[in-house]
Amino acid sequence: MRSNIIILGVLAAFFFLSAAAYTLWHMAAYDGRVEWAGTLGLALTGIMSVFIAFYLVLTRRSQHGEMPADRLDADIDDGDPDEGHFSPWSWWPISLAAAFALMFLSIAGPTFLIPIGAGLFVIVMVGWVYEHYRGNFSR
Repeated sequence: MRSNIIILGVLAAFFFLSAAAYTLWHMAAYDGRVEWAGTLGLALTGIMSVFIAFYLVLTRRSQHGEMPADRLDADIDDGDPDEGHFSPWSWWPISLAAAFALMFLSIAGPTFLIPIGAGLFVIVMVGWVYEHYRGNFSR
């Protein structure tokens, strides 16, 4: 995490310097006018880097120690937490994508399909939530 903080600090400095250079270059080339889109885009990207680095500093401080990725003596298993239970055989995510595709496609075309897509969305979400409560994979 320490290396990420350093990288984001370097990126923030780069974007702030780029914003200043871009502004001065544009002012020199176009009779003192400032091109606000590029200047603000580069400056806001630098601010975003500062925000993320600040969040990582606070996170590192709250963990009271080094992350396994920052230690040279750490094993791969030290930074490998349990991520939860996922079912690789599940067809519900594909059905959910199809319901969303139907709803968003119907926005551009036949709008009568929006309620059908919304109904399919509700059915698919209930099926996905309760897939481990029935059938061969019930607990």
